[in-house]
Amino acid sequence: MNDHVGLRSPEDDLLPPADWGRRGPAAPGTRAAWAFGVLAAGLVAGRTWVAPAVAARELDAWATIFIAVCVQALPFLVFGVAVSAAITAFVPPSVWRRVLPRRPGAAVPVAGAMGAVLPGCECASVPVAGGLMARGVAPAAALTFLLAAPAINPIVLVATAVAFPGNPEMVAGRFAASLLVAVLAGWAWLLWGKGEWLRVPARPHAAGAAGRLEAFRQAMRHDIMHAGGFLVVGAAAAAAINVVVPAGWVTAVAGIPVASVLLLALLAVLMSICSEADAFVAASLSQFSTTARLAFLVVGPMVDLKLIALQVGFFGRRFAVRFIPLTFCLAVGVSMVIGGLL
Repeated sequence: MNDHVGLRSPEDDLLPPADWGRRGPAAPGTRAAWAFGVLAAGLVAGRTWVAPAVAARELDAWATIFIAVCVQALPFLVFGVAVSAAITAFVPPSVWRRVLPRRPGAAVPVAGAMGAVLPGCECASVPVAGGLMARGVAPAAALTFLLAAPAINPIVLVATAVAFPGNPEMVAGRFAASLLVAVLAGWAWLLWGKGEWLRVPARPHAAGAAGRLEAFRQAMRHDIMHAGGFLVVGAAAAAAINVVVPAGWVTAVAGIPVASVLLLALLAVLMSICSEADAFVAASLSQFSTTARLAFLVVGPMVDLKLIALQVGFFGRRFAVRFIPLTFCLAVGVSMVIGGLL
């Protein structure tokens, strides 16, 4: 084993280093608890001094959207955190080496296909992807799973079929476009991504049944506090934008092909609708073309405000400023191509 000390293989840049995401001695969730306290104080101050100056109708709309986004996403976030903690604590690294091909390039499409079997939204996919990386799965494969899981899982496809009755090409188009974007993004990260751009929360390592249960508990506690705070921030931003953007601006560009695609792609980012529900919103936008609505369905589960906040919180800003624009551009471009074929 020591004969290889000092040598690096190409895969060394793909797998996380041993101290990846290591944090200081502060207890898990301490900073998140302080942030929650500051947020609570801000809400009290806003209710006291800001709310009286805001029209009741707009304030009610903001509160309704904010609560709806949080209530929609929280169960899937908890599910994703539980799956991530279970992966970390109970699944040995050898399992992933058996399931995924050894070559990262081949592991990317396999990881994308695995996204079709795990129900959940984008809130669930972020902590799950973090758990996979912490277990030594190549980041490119884990990121492919992150993008594919909320877009092509059975619940989302069934919801799309229900929202677009008699229009099976929309279901097929969503599946094909989303899987293609996820695989292309994974391969792009494999070619140009760097390990130092990524950061994930540290995971406790313990042996024995009791140790694994403790590792599971600690990972659950840390990720719930950590991801939950960013979910609240993203939901608040999405609610504010939904109230501020005038509805007339949306319908004015519905008849312009490229502009309508870009508009619905941008609205998908800003509205931050859970992937299990976005098909019904897309179906209601009947004034837009099939291609524009497909872009809405492809972009939303991969790039929205709460997902951006979660990715920044889990993987760091250096990752987010590179991966999010890449994903958005791929999603828009692939949607236009697939939509043109429908």
